[in-house]
Amino acid sequence: MKDRARSKTYCPIYSSLLITRGGYMSDTEVVNNILLLLFSGHDTSSSTILMVLKHMAEKPYFYEEILKGVGLLCVYNTYTGVGFEPVMEQGVMMLLSVLVIGFVTLMVVCRWWCCQHDQKGLKLPPGTMGWPLIGETLQFLGSNEGFIKEKTKKYKTEVFKTNFLGRPLAVFCGAAGNKFVFSNENRVLVTTWPPSVVRIFGTALNTTTGDDAKRTRKLLMAFLRPEALQKFISRMDLVAREHFRTHWDGKPVVKAYDMMKAYVFSLACSQFASIEREERRAELSALFTVMVKGLMSLDLKIPGTSHYKAKKAAVALKKELRKEMEERKVALSEGRSSPKQDLLSYLLTTADDQGGYMSDTEVVDNILLLLFSGHDTSSSTLLMVLKHLADKPNIYNEILREQREIAQSKNKEELLNWEDIRKMKYTWNAVCEVMRVSPVVGGTFRRAITDFNYAGFHIPKDWTLHWSAHTTHMTAEYFPEPEKFDPSRFEGKGPPPYTFVPFGGGPRMCPGLEFARAEMLVFLHNLVKNYKWELVFPNEKIHMEPLPAAAKGLPIHLHPHQQHS
Repeated sequence: MKDRARSKTYCPIYSSLLITRGGYMSDTEVVNNILLLLFSGHDTSSSTILMVLKHMAEKPYFYEEILKGVGLLCVYNTYTGVGFEPVMEQGVMMLLSVLVIGFVTLMVVCRWWCCQHDQKGLKLPPGTMGWPLIGETLQFLGSNEGFIKEKTKKYKTEVFKTNFLGRPLAVFCGAAGNKFVFSNENRVLVTTWPPSVVRIFGTALNTTTGDDAKRTRKLLMAFLRPEALQKFISRMDLVAREHFRTHWDGKPVVKAYDMMKAYVFSLACSQFASIEREERRAELSALFTVMVKGLMSLDLKIPGTSHYKAKKAAVALKKELRKEMEERKVALSEGRSSPKQDLLSYLLTTADDQGGYMSDTEVVDNILLLLFSGHDTSSSTLLMVLKHLADKPNIYNEILREQREIAQSKNKEELLNWEDIRKMKYTWNAVCEVMRVSPVVGGTFRRAITDFNYAGFHIPKDWTLHWSAHTTHMTAEYFPEPEKFDPSRFEGKGPPPYTFVPFGGGPRMCPGLEFARAEMLVFLHNLVKNYKWELVFPNEKIHMEPLPAAAKGLPIHLHPHQQHS
């Protein structure tokens, strides 16, 4: 305390006690008051923080709201440079910053620690939670199948826990786990997706719950059910023939994955929104590619990150779809478009059971969802089909025999119809076997809306739940010799219930199942009857974006049959 003037530079609180207006404190007063403040910092604040942390551990929503507030404060001060300096000394701000950083660190560590231990003595599923904040997200996304198999083999239980995108996740295993998840919608669980997905799809079917989801699903299913799709089969065949004439015929090598994405997206654009111009489809496809790559990333509001780019792409896509919608409204009012022309017209003109109509936002979000499915899900499945058929000539030959029989029963220019699709039994069995051994969608998510017990373990409210095809598709209990590729597994009654789940199950089963089946069979009919192929790179890497994608576009050598049907 000898150099009172120099101390002001180093400790503002200490200095303010030493140098005050109107005189100085005695040395004894300074020491006693510093002791009092240290006591408060040592016990009072720490006890308060302890209670706050306890509440955050027990109430995830409380934790999330605090984290949002602290995050907003930090971002605001960082990016604007506006803080509390005008009213507080710089040293006090430095102390506050240290406390905030320490508090956030404690929140994250406490959240992570509590997730790894039983809450209130209850028996949680076995598992590990990984690193604070990110958990085991990288392992889960990087090799989902390997991650799931490793955990199920290690714990040998019907459910295990992990941490995905900063939240505790319970993974349900086996047919019993699938049945539980599919059968308890709106009872103990509801559908959920990571915040990154919800922010992009908004009010679409995959992100809504309860009555809203039932209403939307009923409207979509009325358009996508088999009976309604029958009249579109010829249109699908017409799109496929034009696609092959333009992009395949006369070419010794094509990048099949890129071409299949172009085909399925063209078909989706045509069926769902009557977007026919090739340039227009290419513009939208480029935006979808950016959106999909950042779909399952951490929701960081940082320019340049994959999810930041994905959100910008989604905004641009919705803007373009809204333009299509406004033009369609005018065309419908002037009688230039039919209410049954496509899904867009159908959603704009069809009322639900209560006589209400979808809002413009709901229409755009659901069209976006179905175009996404058409852009990536079906093309990724066809990618895996072509890889398997290139390696399995006996399977290819059986499909060729079936498709030639169908082609020979028709005139050369006669288009496919619904009856032809129904005749493609072996082809569809082969596609199902591909989806069994190489599922494109490994599973989806739910959220516990109440505490419940399953298989002897406690699942807390607000935990995220996950069902996985990887826990049944390659299990000998359900599929003898699971490594063997055998389309005959799907003859007759097929696999046991809840074991083959490439499209999910229950009230959340994919509404576009029949559309996907039809578009893939139409494509394979036009491909197989005209070409045999071999892979340019037999060991080409398939990586997740988040769906399977060919690293080099799956280039293939085309060998046309002598007789085009």
